[in-house]
Amino acid sequence: MEIRLHNTLSGKKETFKPLQPGKVGMYHCGPTVYMYPHIGNFRAYVFADTLKRLFVELGFDVMQVINITDVGHLVSDSDDGEDKMEKSAKALHKSAQELANFYTSVFMDNLRELNVHTSGTIFPRATAHIPEQIKIIEELERKGYTYKTSDGIYFDTARFPDYGKLGNINIGGLREGERIGVNDEKRNLTDFALWKFSPTNEKREQEWPSPWGVGFPGWHIECSAMAMKYLGETFDIHTGGIDHIPVHHNNEIAQSECATNHQFVHIWMHNEFMSVDGKKMSKSLGNFYTMADFHAKHVNPLAYRYFLLNARYSTPMNFTWESLGAATNAYEKLVAHAQKLDEVEPEGHSGVESEVISAMADDLDTPGVIATLWNALKSDDVTDAQKKSILLLADRLLGLKLFAQKKIIIPEAVLILVEKRKLARAEKNYTESDRLRKEIETHGFTVKDNKEGQDIIQL
Repeated sequence: MEIRLHNTLSGKKETFKPLQPGKVGMYHCGPTVYMYPHIGNFRAYVFADTLKRLFVELGFDVMQVINITDVGHLVSDSDDGEDKMEKSAKALHKSAQELANFYTSVFMDNLRELNVHTSGTIFPRATAHIPEQIKIIEELERKGYTYKTSDGIYFDTARFPDYGKLGNINIGGLREGERIGVNDEKRNLTDFALWKFSPTNEKREQEWPSPWGVGFPGWHIECSAMAMKYLGETFDIHTGGIDHIPVHHNNEIAQSECATNHQFVHIWMHNEFMSVDGKKMSKSLGNFYTMADFHAKHVNPLAYRYFLLNARYSTPMNFTWESLGAATNAYEKLVAHAQKLDEVEPEGHSGVESEVISAMADDLDTPGVIATLWNALKSDDVTDAQKKSILLLADRLLGLKLFAQKKIIIPEAVLILVEKRKLARAEKNYTESDRLRKEIETHGFTVKDNKEGQDIIQL
């Protein structure tokens, strides 16, 4: 089976050719663990998980790394401002590592809720790999790629002619104050910090001795060091959000390839943004949602996963509670199909299985997989045994746990109340409708109105 993936580096879809036959090494930019991850963050990890699931299904031995950034990620891309970890730790009156431990635990719990496969995946922390980072900086210094300023050791991007090749960034078109920022001591606007010195007027909580003085690593060097330690100097695939392309990932390429004289990554893949109600997610706008908001609204996280997979990873998405509700209804119907076929013995060879695999192998066309799946389930020409086989395959690739959902038995008393509420709504007696909803909730269920009527949801 030929796998075709869109490579940001070349700007086109390419046939995947592993560095080692039957094996694939992947690095995914992970979270900076200074606050709760929001629902948009998880698009990157569901994307990475579907990529892994495709390779596993096709028999590849997968080595996957998702880093944990717990130091060095400053509030601006210009290597200025406070460290996000230390700033948040001070505000919450916690140590940086207490904060890192707590939010890493939250992140891992959220991955499990979304059925992101973590078995065998390496989650290295930046603070546990300081020697590896220092070693790369020393090599870059030996080769003449670095220079010293009053606040740190910087990489001279003018020494790397290919700088900006990822995404074909127009370096000459960068203006003062855009993305990179201004620093009078930097030789070039695009130069970036490899090692930052601790301030002379205060002691940082997280700092280490180095050949250049006490300080901490720059954000970009962390990923290069951790990726190369676990995957080698050159590996197959690196993923992340499109916001990483202009600065973070181009910096990774520059420092890594100058240090090793090898190509760093063969295929770069990037997921698009997800807006909320047509706007960027922001606490100030009141549209900053976390998994806890799903719990409060009794949303199954796997319904959110289904929502994400209805768009290809490289397509912009817009989240609304209405669209999530529609995805939830569709997901629950898929679960109902799985439960109906639970006792059926699966039988393949319908031809649909190859369509499903082909869609996934075509740059992770998850909407194509879902459409093929629904067409098969609705078809009278596909037997129940074949439908079971198709569902099982799609479930392995999409990670929806369709056959693992508990079958809900709705008590007769609840069904009667739901029918009474249906009648009350038909008569536009909304006061009685609300009263009946509250009575239903005393039985451990609630109802959600939709165009077709009411969905019964267990609390």
